[in-house]
Amino acid sequence: AAVAPGKKITARIKRTLPVKGPQAPTLSELMRWYCLNTNTHGCRRIVVSRGRLRRFIWILLTLSAVGLILWQCAELLMNYYSASVSVTVQFQKLPFPAVTICNINPYKYSSMKDYLSELDKETKKALETFYGFSEGKSKVRRSVDEWNSTGSDFFKHIPLLKFEDFSKTATDLRSGQKRKIEGSVFHKDSSIVNSGDSNDIIGFQLCDANNSSECALYTFSSGVNAIQEWYKLHYMNIMAQIPLETKEKLSYSADDLLLTCFFDGLSCDKRHFTRFHHPLHGNCYTFNSGENGTILSTSTGGSEYGLQVVLYIDEADYNPFLVTSTGAKIIVHDQNEYPFIEDIGTEIETAAATSIGMHFVSDSNL
Repeated sequence: AAVAPGKKITARIKRTLPVKGPQAPTLSELMRWYCLNTNTHGCRRIVVSRGRLRRFIWILLTLSAVGLILWQCAELLMNYYSASVSVTVQFQKLPFPAVTICNINPYKYSSMKDYLSELDKETKKALETFYGFSEGKSKVRRSVDEWNSTGSDFFKHIPLLKFEDFSKTATDLRSGQKRKIEGSVFHKDSSIVNSGDSNDIIGFQLCDANNSSECALYTFSSGVNAIQEWYKLHYMNIMAQIPLETKEKLSYSADDLLLTCFFDGLSCDKRHFTRFHHPLHGNCYTFNSGENGTILSTSTGGSEYGLQVVLYIDEADYNPFLVTSTGAKIIVHDQNEYPFIEDIGTEIETAAATSIGMHFVSDSNL
């Protein structure tokens, strides 16, 4: 039969303590048993100490320790229930960051046509020859002889090449002449997918001016990509020969790009922007650059009290061979930080309102 837990404990105490007869242990016997078996040193010393003075001292020390424990517990409870919580909210002005804005199209195409006329003509012919693209005509591929009949030898040093299966022989798209490919350094896409003939691969070759055998062949997964990169290569070469003052005039002015401007609820204008010329994006404009030693600050968050600008992108004057999207690039940065607009800039599309929110985190390292 099952025995209740209480009876088990009573039976164990009876077996452990010196019991006279069948009667239950007395209170003093229970206390003595507890003091002898507990790991509380003070209680054990009270029982085993010899002499009244030693026993009295141990009783005094034990009671004092118990009193201190009870006092500390009471203090903790009273402090817990009597503690008041206060929250302090402070508002302070923060320095507003610099904001750099660039048009994706670096230069007005209408102003650049005189410089790019030959390059654009060659690019159109390349697209027409390889894909059959034409303006206002049916898609009929031009023959190599028809292209060469113009008599132009523009960009003959770095022509577009068509070759089969990465062989050592390539065909000049413009002249139709075959040339031997020197060098063994190839930069190509992982998969070759062509819109032209199944075996046609298009690219261009770059060689060291001092050592013609040191060459690199650049190939692309589509002819359009190859032609666009080839265009950019010659485009940068042409732009490098134009003086900086001329390029700044060919790009967008602050009046062209900025229609309206508001900061902290107040109107601003082009005088609050600093111009700098980016090699790939033309004229860019930085708001609150701190160039004159003054940095604007803000005390209120939200878009209503930040920087609000309306930009005129003028996508009708974009270079169709250079850029594939329309809009602006924006980067928020510190006044002492160069705006790497090409790497970490945020692209803003046209005909849309875009909001950019920022959180300021300051770390002070000792």
